Amino acid sequence: MSADTMRAVVQDGFGGPEVLRVRQVPRPAPLPTEVLVRVHAAGVNPVDWKTRGGTGMAGVLGEPPFTVGWDVSGVVEEVGFGVTTLKAGDEVYGMPWFPRAANAYSEYVTAPARQFARKPATVDHVHAAAVPLAALTAWQVVVDTARVRAGQRVLVTAAAGGVGHFAVQVARHLGAHVTATAGATRHSWLKEIGAHETVDYTATRFEDATADIDVVIDLVGDAHDLTSTRSLKVLRPGGLLVAVPAGVSPELARAAGAAGVRATSFLVEPDGTALTTIAGLIDAGEVVVEVEKTFPLERAGAAHAHGEAGRTRGKLVLTVAG
Repeated sequence: MSADTMRAVVQDGFGGPEVLRVRQVPRPAPLPTEVLVRVHAAGVNPVDWKTRGGTGMAGVLGEPPFTVGWDVSGVVEEVGFGVTTLKAGDEVYGMPWFPRAANAYSEYVTAPARQFARKPATVDHVHAAAVPLAALTAWQVVVDTARVRAGQRVLVTAAAGGVGHFAVQVARHLGAHVTATAGATRHSWLKEIGAHETVDYTATRFEDATADIDVVIDLVGDAHDLTSTRSLKVLRPGGLLVAVPAGVSPELARAAGAAGVRATSFLVEPDGTALTTIAGLIDAGEVVVEVEKTFPLERAGAAHAHGEAGRTRGKLVLTVAG
């Protein structure tokens, strides 16, 4: 391999996991204010396989060929002119460029230095790579959008997944009473990481098990059993539904208005400052990172197939460099 090239997962068309292939591509170079990061691990998120299939961020990335992935943890290899916050050799993690292409399923990425933060010191690159997109989503929903405060009641759907397990922990950290929906096998673990109550969505409809909720963080959406619309039933007057996967349709907005509650869409943004705060919570033991399984870069397709099955506890991660 030439020093001018690197391995990357590239797809030439939309389709199933089989379209993901590793090939040699040009290695990027940092522009002013950017850093070149050697990727040790890359997180796998639902938006990755949705984009691979032609939805997700495909409208932003355009037609293939392209490389998916936004979560990275690695080591700064080179800094561009003007960078003062990081230096070569620093261990960093981040969610650069989202929703534009970050090319995280690669050996190297470049991005603005301030879209990265120093990696949590108490976890390895695999666990750090599991954090950025999911934890930033949880943080920006709970802290910035819903402004959850102590004593409020928060419902998190799909709580055992990547975003869900961070949302539970962030809300609990702020002093909220957290109810989490998940399959029964996940309940004891969710209570260990911060849920006060759990609901087995396979046996009980959450609107029959809880009420007077201040904030619903819906990570399922109306595409599955009208989960967002059903969430309106559990909110107190003036409560807030944050509909993460598919946003708020006109029909959902009308239903929220008729119910006397609020509903908002959400899309995560790069935020190195928030990642620094999250790293501090991880290092303090306030937030734990769950990684169910790792895959080598060459098996990115297998990672997508596993994730699309919809039963992942926490996150899946690609290992890139040792």
